[in-house]
Amino acid sequence: MRSHGCGDLRSEASGQVVRLSGWVDRSRDHGGLIFIDLRDRSGTVQITVDPDLGAEAFPVAEHLRNETVIQVTGRVRVRPDESVNTKLVTGAVEVLASAITVLNSVKGTLPFQVSVHEDETVREELRLRHRYLDLRRERMNGNLRLRARTIQAARRFLEDQGFIEVETPVLTRSTPEGARDYLVPSRVCGGEWFALPQSPQLFKQLLMVGGIERYYQVARCFRDEDLRADRQPEFTQLDIEMSFMGQEEILELNEALIATIWKAVKGVELPRPFPRLSWHEAMERYGTDRPDTRYGMELTNVSDLVAGMGFKVFSGAVAAGGSVKCIAVPGGNEALSNVRIKPGGDVFSEAQAAGAGGLAFIRVREGGEIDTIGAIKDNLSATTKADLLQRTGAVPGTLLLFGAGDTATVNKALDRVRQFLARELKLVPPERGNATWNFLWVVDFPMFEFNAGENRLEALHHPFCAPNTDDLGSDPAQWAATLPTARAQAYDLVLNGLELGGGSLRIHDSALQRQVLQTIGLPPEEGERQFGFLMEALDMGAPPHGGLAFGIDRMVMLLAGEESIRDTIAFPKTQQARCLLTQAPADVAPQQLEDLHVASTWVDDSMG
Repeated sequence: MRSHGCGDLRSEASGQVVRLSGWVDRSRDHGGLIFIDLRDRSGTVQITVDPDLGAEAFPVAEHLRNETVIQVTGRVRVRPDESVNTKLVTGAVEVLASAITVLNSVKGTLPFQVSVHEDETVREELRLRHRYLDLRRERMNGNLRLRARTIQAARRFLEDQGFIEVETPVLTRSTPEGARDYLVPSRVCGGEWFALPQSPQLFKQLLMVGGIERYYQVARCFRDEDLRADRQPEFTQLDIEMSFMGQEEILELNEALIATIWKAVKGVELPRPFPRLSWHEAMERYGTDRPDTRYGMELTNVSDLVAGMGFKVFSGAVAAGGSVKCIAVPGGNEALSNVRIKPGGDVFSEAQAAGAGGLAFIRVREGGEIDTIGAIKDNLSATTKADLLQRTGAVPGTLLLFGAGDTATVNKALDRVRQFLARELKLVPPERGNATWNFLWVVDFPMFEFNAGENRLEALHHPFCAPNTDDLGSDPAQWAATLPTARAQAYDLVLNGLELGGGSLRIHDSALQRQVLQTIGLPPEEGERQFGFLMEALDMGAPPHGGLAFGIDRMVMLLAGEESIRDTIAFPKTQQARCLLTQAPADVAPQQLEDLHVASTWVDDSMG
């Protein structure tokens, strides 16, 4: 069908007769000569059709539409200097066509232009509805190739380190922790259900018990949760597990893995080791466990300085066991007006969206003078003012923004405001073509967090993370008392404010595993019903082990400089978890439900 790829031809091929196949990117009739840009997976090349030199090809070329699939036979020649196209790697040559065969034509109207010469203004809904056309476009085609190179680099690195790829089941059992499961009814075992895996967590632990020692998998995972730009109901993880390795060894190996991927895909040498930050310090300084460290404006805790102020918003928050924190916005006096910070303003709205009632503020003027309003101004002593300026490092021109209340809300609000202002003040360079790679390990997570809605503790990551032995103690009789406040031997890798992956050392002692399950409110008999097979395996000589998983979709999104993982997945779902291309999910025949012993209780409220 072809002797060369369209993007492979260079000046060295001049004089060769070649056969090319691909899509008509665009066609131009210049009064006697027809020029066709022919595109395939390797790139684009210009085809020139001259009626004096290609009599059979010319009448075919006259009627070609964009995206028609054709085969071209012709001779390569060097283009004159004045007609060289510097935008194409093949721009120094053209192919003089002697024959053109139409392999398939476009029968209808194209929903949008695919040409590399067209801009990217097509609505996403239209792109997803006709994804097969979108995939022909340079941007999406390049993203999928980048994705393939990323996975290829990871596979080569891991296999060089002695890891083997093992596939784990897609039909498994539902587990009580984590996001909502996708359920699959069983026809053979009536009334019983499979679940699609949220991760291969338990199976990869069982592989460690089975002596595999070093496992990896490019795993498909499923979570029935609310969606956003960097989430999908089905996604891909690079899943890794290893035995007889401590936390530092695991982190070092995975830093080397990430460095190998970035070198192979972006040609970037990443500095190592990556910085480490404890969960507690991350929350204290940034208000989030996935901080973006490319810019400053860190949170400063000033609770002790304002606890005795007459300003009740501050003193009351501290008295109630909460916090008062602030961020120092450099140049904020000029960039942010009072209107933007007060109710109705965009900065105020960001804080409010995170649950805060609002923001207090102080402007630092020349000579260290401050400018504020209301009760803060009336109750701010000279000593407190001096202490605030010293602790925050505020200089003239700085705007101090304060959050007060329960610590979780203060952290969430100031983190959101910090990210918003970083974008507004252009503190972060554009990613595309000018990326800054700020990797960070966040370690020492709490084992548990309190779920107020269910009035119980729940695992911050999952209930199979090993607790820190320094916090736990060696006496099993103490575990019930020490576990709730213990740190987990868990770690997340954060890149530019996004979680790239995470994992932990695992529990390999069945008694400790049972105690953790009881701590999250799972009665012993229910723990055995759900996880008895795991406990039995742990009693059969389970080695110390740990691992982690990286989100491939998010990793490729960052490598490609995209804003949504949908632009790194061949056939993604919308934010409503729908496939616009195949119109899934969809109704099924009543007989199919009957065969599965299932009846639908769904009522369409839109029908009145």
